[in-house]
Amino acid sequence: MALSSNGIQSTQELLEAQSRVWNHLFNFINSMSLKCVIQLGIPDIIHKHGKPMTLSELTHSLRLNEAKCRSLERLMRIMIHSKFFINVKISQVDETEGYWLTPASHLLLRDEPLSQRPFALAMLDPILTDPWHHVSEWYKTDHDLTPFATTHGRTFWEYAGQDPRLNHFFNEGMASDAVLVSSVITKHCRNVFEGLKSIVDVGGGTGAVAKALVDAFPGLNCVVLDLPHVVAGCEGTENLTFVAGDLFEYIPPADAVFMKVIQL
Repeated sequence: MALSSNGIQSTQELLEAQSRVWNHLFNFINSMSLKCVIQLGIPDIIHKHGKPMTLSELTHSLRLNEAKCRSLERLMRIMIHSKFFINVKISQVDETEGYWLTPASHLLLRDEPLSQRPFALAMLDPILTDPWHHVSEWYKTDHDLTPFATTHGRTFWEYAGQDPRLNHFFNEGMASDAVLVSSVITKHCRNVFEGLKSIVDVGGGTGAVAKALVDAFPGLNCVVLDLPHVVAGCEGTENLTFVAGDLFEYIPPADAVFMKVIQL
């Protein structure tokens, strides 16, 4: 089958092209399924159960209408494909299978010290996902710096400064990610901080990384620089100071500057 007029040379190429289009079209299902699993508390339910759960046990624990059982099975199938859960044989007699956790789903548990649950829910909140529907509109504007501004009529930081809900869930999400990052860098990157007496964490939020650094390196003085609404109410210590400010206007002097994630 020759379709040279549109650049496709064979039936195989046609189907592969369609597959690529479909793959990109429906990629959002993965992240929305992840959000659903977190909001339903499925990782915590299975973890609390203490052993693999069958579909019927999970449906019962979630108190779902039995009519939703097949849909729940599809949801779990997606998450198994994404390696958030695995199927485990419970009975060798009738080959009954149950759902069990993976390292990824352990990071979604509420009580996991390195939990990424707050970060995932923050990044998938409609306030942050809606701007992706307006990227083409943003390209055509002359004044908006980001699609977020095109969507919401103000910058992210202006919005967060006026909306306590956004400010809270974003700070909580970034802090949960910071705990994981700091656990890695204080264990495996200690040589980076050797000889430093002071460091400024630019955009350091509520100080999760900074607190880990001063605990890991007692002789290090750390300054957290972030916007006023972010550091409002944050209390420092002898080795930790919070400074309200704008990184584009002023960064406190220090031996080194640390930047984990900078959201413009």
